[in-house]
Amino acid sequence: MSKLQKILVRARRQVFSEMVGNNPSIFQGEGYDFIELREYMPGDDIRHIDWSITAKMQRPFIKIFREERELSVVVVSILNGSVHFGSKKFKQETIAEVAALLGFSTIKNGDLLSSYIFTDEIISYIKPGKKLYQIHKNVEDILNFNAINKKVDFKFISDTLFKRLKRKSLILIIGDYFEIPDFRLLARKHEVLSVIVRDRLEEHPPEMGFASLVDPESGAVLEGDFNASSVRAYAQKVAAHDHKLFDTLRHDGIRFTKIYTDSHEVVEFRRLFEGR
Repeated sequence: MSKLQKILVRARRQVFSEMVGNNPSIFQGEGYDFIELREYMPGDDIRHIDWSITAKMQRPFIKIFREERELSVVVVSILNGSVHFGSKKFKQETIAEVAALLGFSTIKNGDLLSSYIFTDEIISYIKPGKKLYQIHKNVEDILNFNAINKKVDFKFISDTLFKRLKRKSLILIIGDYFEIPDFRLLARKHEVLSVIVRDRLEEHPPEMGFASLVDPESGAVLEGDFNASSVRAYAQKVAAHDHKLFDTLRHDGIRFTKIYTDSHEVVEFRRLFEGR
């Protein structure tokens, strides 16, 4: 199987086979608003029986719901040069896996799915729909994109989404976030969630001695002695950056999760969507 097929099959299996019982979707909720209680009548769905009220009243009562409008889910993948990195697999591949998982979850939930790929410009856009081929196309575009020497422009991304998305949406923005975004305006109009994709090696690199490293975003070559002291100083800078990033996202009312290239994405997303 190709890498694309493996990602699609794995994500589809996780969503349609593993997410059962009390966790039908990573998007919590049934898509309905509770309105009132009334006595059970023959033919009513027994899954809507309120057992607490039934026990108190000594006769069955059910919950009446009003169906909500379908949710508009927008999956945004950011493919600047730094995603072309990974100790076991590239972050770019993990972004593709996350996009597939979110896509299948959206379709299973009966919601509208659209997707974007950004650098400092729009690379691709798939209009809203409920077709499985949309997921295939988006994941294929992510995997096939040459991210080397590409830069990210968070202001362009935020401004573009603000102007183009007329309907209130759930926007999931996937990237490695080595720059700090300003999503305040976007978050006032939509619900924005940040998915931070990292490789553990880039946060805690090993001692390498004298070495030459290439920045996949700028193409710059960095040569030096990557001893214990310099590696520790680097790790401290990354930690300080992330502390500032998390504070900014919290201040702007944006929930977030960090997913590593060796993480189990479903577990991380369930934590993120708890209490949504």
